[in-house]
Amino acid sequence: MTDYKGRIGNLIRDARKHRGLTQTQLAELLSTSQSAINRIEKGQQNLSLEMLARIGEALDSEIVAVGAGPTHLRVQGPTTLSGSIDVKTSKNAGVALLCATLLNRGRTTLRKVARIEEVNRLLEVLNSIGVQTRWIGDDGDLEIVPPRRLDLSQIDETAARRTRSIIMFLGPLLHRAEAFELPYAGGCNLGTRTVEPHMTALRPFGLEVKATDGSYHAEVNGAIQPGRPIVLTERGDTVTENALMAAALHPGETVIRNASSNYMVQDLCFYLQKLGVRVEGVGTTTLRVTGLETIDVDVDYAPAEDPIEAMSLLAAAIVTQSSITIKRVPIEFLEIELAVLEEMGFHYERSEEYVARNGHTRLVDLHTKPSTLHAPLDKIHPMPFPGLNIDNLPFFAVIASVAEGQTLLHDWPYDNRAIYLTELNKLGGQVKLLDPHRVMIEGPTSFTGTELVCPPALRPAVVVLLGMLASKGTSVLRSTYVIHRGYEDLAERLNELGASIETFRDI
Repeated sequence: MTDYKGRIGNLIRDARKHRGLTQTQLAELLSTSQSAINRIEKGQQNLSLEMLARIGEALDSEIVAVGAGPTHLRVQGPTTLSGSIDVKTSKNAGVALLCATLLNRGRTTLRKVARIEEVNRLLEVLNSIGVQTRWIGDDGDLEIVPPRRLDLSQIDETAARRTRSIIMFLGPLLHRAEAFELPYAGGCNLGTRTVEPHMTALRPFGLEVKATDGSYHAEVNGAIQPGRPIVLTERGDTVTENALMAAALHPGETVIRNASSNYMVQDLCFYLQKLGVRVEGVGTTTLRVTGLETIDVDVDYAPAEDPIEAMSLLAAAIVTQSSITIKRVPIEFLEIELAVLEEMGFHYERSEEYVARNGHTRLVDLHTKPSTLHAPLDKIHPMPFPGLNIDNLPFFAVIASVAEGQTLLHDWPYDNRAIYLTELNKLGGQVKLLDPHRVMIEGPTSFTGTELVCPPALRPAVVVLLGMLASKGTSVLRSTYVIHRGYEDLAERLNELGASIETFRDI
């Protein structure tokens, strides 16, 4: 029993850290003491079902949810994949575009939107403030019709606290209300790394925000307008998107410097152009936006495919030594990754380029070949676009595990994510944590199936699942909600390629 309580405590601790909360902050959310949280995490506290449910809600984690219970995956390996698969549209573009529909008083139809939990939470928030949304057909088309007046007093707080994307409401809403409140997930206190860059981007538009009691209290001074270029202190994707959305309803020109040029930002730029907003410099770090006083048009937009999902599928093929065809790959956002893989000995064929449904993004089809990999000569580290994508770095952990030699991964943007890559060791990997940002991986690895709990970070969770595909025997990955937040039907789609993954719940 003590060991069982210890395992629960470890899960709660990991989920708390992933949310960016201290023990004191979690204690405040639960109306308890820091010492009680410390005892819980050490496995020294008896927990009622009610307390487990409250912890699960506070941490947005099915690890400790009650009711229907979390979903798990049972994987039979080793797997050899075959066939072809289409890359789905970008999750990160989808959530940004949903926020951006608040700029438009007309109807927006988004094509082939990823049906993931993050999107579902945003739709719940939009519905609660009066926005009408409906799915059209079976292909993921989504219609969004805003009301003439948003009712922000009715915002669904529970749904808002379960999406990290709620911060992207600040940019569009500063033009819709002189004062408003937005609930936010714990840990996003103003002045921290994750939030202060947004304030730097939005203060030139008259927005001031105070964070108290788990809400953003926003006030807008309409007399304040950007008088000079906005220089972002961090080249963040969501920061750039917030600045773009604020600029879209600011008549006149806004210059944004040190802007992200990543895939989801480009999709947002293309959508704004459809709304009639003039955006120059798409794909560069300097954006010139000529906004409109009001936007009231009916538009139809198709976001491009997801380079992170494409990388996930590439990694699945590599670690299982499989030949598959991955269609609709957004090549311009994977060129560095493929160059690194080629250096490691990866062989593949690629089709001629063609254009995505948005009319801009370059796509190719990739056909993978079983390859004998070796470690790269240099470390692998991410950079802002056009460098190796920050979200793609974790996949190189499982790829390096099947390569000959030592590979150093440097995950400098995140303080804790690299830690979760050591979960591959439970499958037989040799991943040595050098510090919170660096891991050394020794390969090749003969993975062996085991049972473990899904890491609370999205990409490392998928990395573990991919390792299980290559493992001998049966593996169980427990509490996989985090994967559903970022991937639509990933297990089912891998099964269509020949994987053997069963979804189940505890009785």
